[in-house]
Amino acid sequence: MPVKIRLARRGRKQRPYYHIVVADSRSPRDGRFIEKIGSYNPMTSPATIELDRMKAYDWLTKGAQPTDTARAILRFKGVMYYKHLMRGVNKGAMSIEDANAKFKEFVDAKESKVAERFAQTAEEKAKWHQMISGEAKAVPVAAAEEE
Repeated sequence: MPVKIRLARRGRKQRPYYHIVVADSRSPRDGRFIEKIGSYNPMTSPATIELDRMKAYDWLTKGAQPTDTARAILRFKGVMYYKHLMRGVNKGAMSIEDANAKFKEFVDAKESKVAERFAQTAEEKAKWHQMISGEAKAVPVAAAEEE
């Protein structure tokens, strides 16, 4: 039974929201799945990705094949990097503590970048709301008295 890690679409028309699922490759896109391991919302700025990294890693080690989009998400969240580090541990190139420390450093750096992007988006949104706040422009008094 070939197993895939892929996206299952949810949400209404023109407003997609995806679940990251592990499913049999023969089942339909939005059909039956084995396990839900996360979610992906491309409509937020930046896109919101929630993923159980250890479940995704576990399925990858069992032989699940990610689709192209799912692979990009797994790479962004560090699952593919963790798999790479664990391969080094299995070969004896590093210890498990070193691998976990490198992975934690990677995740912390990535999370801080995403947090900065969320803060920047919130600031841009606040500026936009201030710009369109609806303050009426004052009419010059001298022009109003002449008429």
